Amino acid sequence: MSSFDETDAFEGASLSARAMAARPQPYMDGLNPAQRAAVEQMDGPVLMLAGAGTGKTRALTARIVHLMNTGRARPNEVLAVTFTNKAAREMKNRVGAMMGQQIEGMPWLGTFHAICVKLLRRHAELVGLKSNFTILDTDDQLRLLKQLVSAESIDDKRWPARQLAGIIDGWKNRAITPDKVPSADAGAYNHRGVELYAAYQVRLKELNATDFGDLLLHMVTIFQTHEDILAQYQRWFKFILVDEYQDTNVAQYLWLRLLAAGHQNICCVGDDDQSIYGWRGAEVGNILRFEKDFPGSHVVRLEQNYRSTPHILAAASGVIAGNEGRLGKTLWTQAQDGEKLRLIGHWDGEEEARWIGEEIESMQGGTRGLHPFDLDSMAILVRASHQMRAFEDRFLTIGLPYRVIGGPRFYERLEIRDAMAYFRVVTSPDDDLAFERIVNTPKRGLGNVAQQKIRRMAQEHGTNLVEGARILLAHDGIGGKGGAQLRLLIDGIDRWGRMAGDTTLSHMELAEIVLDESGYTGMWQNDKTPEAPGRLENLKELVKALEQFENLQGFLEHVSLIMDNEQEGEGAKVSIMTLHAAKGLEFPAVFLPGWEDGLFPSQRSMDESGIKGLEEERRLAYVGITRAEEICTISFAANRRVFGQWQNSMPSRFIDELPKEHVEVLTPPGLYGGGFGAAMPSSTLHEAAAEANVYDSPGWRRLQARAGERGMGQPKETRNVVIDLNAVSVFTMGERVFHQKFGYGEIIGIEGDKLEVAFEKAGTKKVVSRFLSGSDDVPF
Repeated sequence: MSSFDETDAFEGASLSARAMAARPQPYMDGLNPAQRAAVEQMDGPVLMLAGAGTGKTRALTARIVHLMNTGRARPNEVLAVTFTNKAAREMKNRVGAMMGQQIEGMPWLGTFHAICVKLLRRHAELVGLKSNFTILDTDDQLRLLKQLVSAESIDDKRWPARQLAGIIDGWKNRAITPDKVPSADAGAYNHRGVELYAAYQVRLKELNATDFGDLLLHMVTIFQTHEDILAQYQRWFKFILVDEYQDTNVAQYLWLRLLAAGHQNICCVGDDDQSIYGWRGAEVGNILRFEKDFPGSHVVRLEQNYRSTPHILAAASGVIAGNEGRLGKTLWTQAQDGEKLRLIGHWDGEEEARWIGEEIESMQGGTRGLHPFDLDSMAILVRASHQMRAFEDRFLTIGLPYRVIGGPRFYERLEIRDAMAYFRVVTSPDDDLAFERIVNTPKRGLGNVAQQKIRRMAQEHGTNLVEGARILLAHDGIGGKGGAQLRLLIDGIDRWGRMAGDTTLSHMELAEIVLDESGYTGMWQNDKTPEAPGRLENLKELVKALEQFENLQGFLEHVSLIMDNEQEGEGAKVSIMTLHAAKGLEFPAVFLPGWEDGLFPSQRSMDESGIKGLEEERRLAYVGITRAEEICTISFAANRRVFGQWQNSMPSRFIDELPKEHVEVLTPPGLYGGGFGAAMPSSTLHEAAAEANVYDSPGWRRLQARAGERGMGQPKETRNVVIDLNAVSVFTMGERVFHQKFGYGEIIGIEGDKLEVAFEKAGTKKVVSRFLSGSDDVPF
């Protein structure tokens, strides 16, 4: 219970206010000193700098309850803003639980968009709308923009309406109206972007409609141009609380600053180290300059972590320390040390997926003295969605239940289903379902009427749709652009079918030709939405998956069988998701695969945003590590298979930023032990590498790069590994061979220059053939 001494902190507080403050405060029970300080500092601007797993939601909701319990604000005088409806519901439920009653009187607790809709309906006429305006979804927005683009005779293939939609959304996120677009953006959309943006806004008003970006943009405009209305809400919202402040864009930032400009009673909760949404407009600078924006602000650091072990926190802190643009904090925990972060290097991506699958099965039963983990407690977090394919294939093959969070499973994705429909038609022209899927994808001017004509012709002649289309064309049943495009498609299907029998052409090359000549790849290359690059990467991953099969037919059968065997029932499942989708979640055991430069950190992110992009990638690494409660495993592959050839992969630069004392390097099943030689003195590196034949290991290549950066020169006899899968091996199956490190063994698998050898003492390893010699050449 609060004492009257505490309530005296309200200078000039009334008796009723002091009586309210004397009420019991069970919601304070269990708060640590930093959390309690964040709750009790109610006057003036407060930045609650909350590290991962530090209980920021509990502190935020306790602050809301404290404001009401002490009589500082009524429920309708508190503005609490979240980013998702789920977060808003959770906050409302927690507030109700803390107060011991259902909260009905908090109309201003919700997402930015939900609150702005309420405000805009009250003042719609000030921006030329009626109070019953409609909100366009993405499809309606795109349809309207296509009409405007068509009216201006702009080639939609060269300048897609989706690209214009993205440009306009970016301007609205920055609170830029058509008349205030900066000159630097004047060249957008072939120098027509600003003009079309203005026309789009006029058309929206004619339709009495808004898009989602308008909800904030209109309210910022109203507050900036109508001081009386702004003053009204500044008086109304006595206290403002904002969750995930590091994810705010410019429009959200301006809206909040305008509302808080009067009383300055704003509390922002966030973590600059977890700002990972720059690609969708989030500005980490908003939280970094909080103290400058709100002079005299109180910064409370929540640093006690309730989620992870000390080793995991130390590893995450070691990585994020590489960022210069951060406010800084040190996470700590009272938990016991637990397991060190685990690091393992693999020969290739397939081996990585196989090892993780085996490790998950092992951890289910308890391993290395650890308690058993159920499948629900384990997660695989990848940088890019195309990485999921290798894990899904492996898990489906061994019958390991899994779920994909934040999107469909790999073979259920739109672009993968489309591509496989093309492959199905090539291998089996009788597959009418596949033909129906691709006949107008990409758009060929073949709408429902044209497709009905094809169906009728096929039915009349008792044949498949491909043949029905061929007959229809012979009778000039479809003319114009649609007819010409249909003829190209049918000719393509015939040609691709003949190419499938060409032994000089690999089925991977055929798949690429089909996707290119059909226009399907080009469709996504011309698509300027944020999802398009990921879809193109998934298509590349699909082609890569073909390499494991003799032909397209074998691959299609494999996918059909494994998908048919997959049961969607209830029960425990391993979670697979991207690192972005994992934010806000936590798991006892986390696997972080694919830590290789170019993949993670993403080359595209670094190319497009430079140091800013690299720092956001590093924050993403921090988020990934801090999802783990007990076990965190980072892995990388020395090689990635790309269109029939093996190519080197450099380990992620983030790996070298991990503090060695908190990392355990695991023994891999392949040639080397990830990060080989990293802890050795430089004088012994060359000798040790020569003895172990690991000049091509990622650790050794990392050391080469470091030596070059420091002007130390390169070790002699270094070389790049490019393994040719089409090479003819000098060895044969069953042949006895010798390896300098692993000793004698027998060849049990051959894949070009890459051999699988069962060594007598070292077990089964995958080795490049040049590292082996015939046993006859080595004295016994």
